[in-house]
Amino acid sequence: MRATEDYRKYLDPAVISRLKSIDIKARLVVEGFVSGLHRGPYKGFSVEFAEHRQYMPGDPIRYIDWKVYGKTDRFYIKEYEEETNLRAYVILDASASMGYKSDGITKLEYGCYLAASLTYLMLKQQDSVGLLTFDTKPRRYIPPRSVRHHLHVILKELAHLEAAQETDLGLCLRELAQRVKRRGLIILISDLLDDETRVIRGLKLFRHRKHEVIVFHVLDPYEINFPFEHEVILRDLETREEVPAVPWEIAGEYRRRVADWIDRYRSVLRQSNVDYVPLSTSTSFDVALFSYLEKRQRLG
Repeated sequence: MRATEDYRKYLDPAVISRLKSIDIKARLVVEGFVSGLHRGPYKGFSVEFAEHRQYMPGDPIRYIDWKVYGKTDRFYIKEYEEETNLRAYVILDASASMGYKSDGITKLEYGCYLAASLTYLMLKQQDSVGLLTFDTKPRRYIPPRSVRHHLHVILKELAHLEAAQETDLGLCLRELAQRVKRRGLIILISDLLDDETRVIRGLKLFRHRKHEVIVFHVLDPYEINFPFEHEVILRDLETREEVPAVPWEIAGEYRRRVADWIDRYRSVLRQSNVDYVPLSTSTSFDVALFSYLEKRQRLG
């Protein structure tokens, strides 16, 4: 079997969801993915000193400023304006709607595996990556770093993440835009089940501030195809509102509206130079990883 075919066996979400450790999942996805690529990772380099920050376990010792240590008796690291090729921020939706699954894994589980895989891949390329989880407000913000130990900080956060609360994606995008000062890559992983206008406005704010943006729109296959055959009661996971439905009466209109909704996001975001990647939880992760690498190559 050729390498480009062999690595794909590691990228089936249903297969890797049966593995126990999120760390192992990320490594299997990325190592298998990278083994199928012909090009190696891009290498980073430093060009201009920017500031000092306190030394953290896992930082390379060679970056310690020994002159500052002699004066303060404390360890500080030299940071550079372009310390790595890329500074990325993964924004992961952890609202209650992300807890839905028809079979296999939930949207949040899929998002965690995707976030872990992208983090592993970025650190492997010596890029720095941070994480923001949110529901109605930001839950946890982990600033970007490029050291190897940083992977475990992010994986630990992902491993304990649970879907809860309603969604206010627009607010969270605005808050992060205020916090992120340096230009970088914004990676949003969400089902986008929020006010469409406010979501788009928040993403445009990042583009206005010269950030590059990728949106991974994660949905369950049932949310896209509506394959129900019997009368059902549909429950909103965030508001708990229940609506009885007769599938054969509404299925056609439902699919049309979902398709139109996805098309609107694709069209409006494309006009704003935002990369939009629709994903089903049944989709192999290589689709997302290739999308990231294509963006990465354009920036490189």
